[in-house]
Amino acid sequence: MNEEERTEGTPVGRRVVLGMLGLGVAGVAVGASVQDRVSRTLAPVGPIGDVLPAAGGFRYYSVTDSVKRHSAATHRVAVSGLVGRPQAFRLADLARLPQTTLDRDFQCVTGWRVPDVHWVGVALPDLLAAVGVSPQARAVRFTSFDGVYTESLTLEQARRRDVLVATQMDGKPVSHDHGGPTRLYVAPMYGYKSLKWLGGIELTGKVEPGYWENLGYDVDAWVGRSNGRDDAPT
Repeated sequence: MNEEERTEGTPVGRRVVLGMLGLGVAGVAVGASVQDRVSRTLAPVGPIGDVLPAAGGFRYYSVTDSVKRHSAATHRVAVSGLVGRPQAFRLADLARLPQTTLDRDFQCVTGWRVPDVHWVGVALPDLLAAVGVSPQARAVRFTSFDGVYTESLTLEQARRRDVLVATQMDGKPVSHDHGGPTRLYVAPMYGYKSLKWLGGIELTGKVEPGYWENLGYDVDAWVGRSNGRDDAPT
């Protein structure tokens, strides 16, 4: 899930997150009330503290034991695959592209939610336009510089204006614990789609299931619905 606690925290290890898998999938299927009960059942204790969903705080999850820190000065987001102009974007390059702001909730599949998070970054369709998408492209694959986590969207999903390469969060640069210097934010989907520590974006010919999809999570993770209708609740 690669989500995080709003205050600094200790990562919940891979085994703990894997233990959430079955109940998390059940939460997607049966709705918010069951997800709330699931989240209370799974509320972490010990090093991470007991930040419950009702407190409005992020939880910090990682599928690896540690993630190497990238500095803002040296970080790159490499865009490759079925594009006309592959490029490795520095933060300064991203800042020169059109900037998009969103005030949207962050909803975890296990039930907790953080309302009205202020996001700033480059809308993914603007980034894709900058590199030129090949007619053969049908999907987008995202890789984390943690070396393990991956995610994917269809090209249609990736061209939504509420999908960001986020560089700021709640008025500050995205911190390392929150997935910085750059992270993905997919507003209409559950948090496991919002890949942290974004290092690579690859245009592909088909959707390649990500880390959690290969363990049973839905590829299309729309919050509160099983399809992508814009008139459905989010």
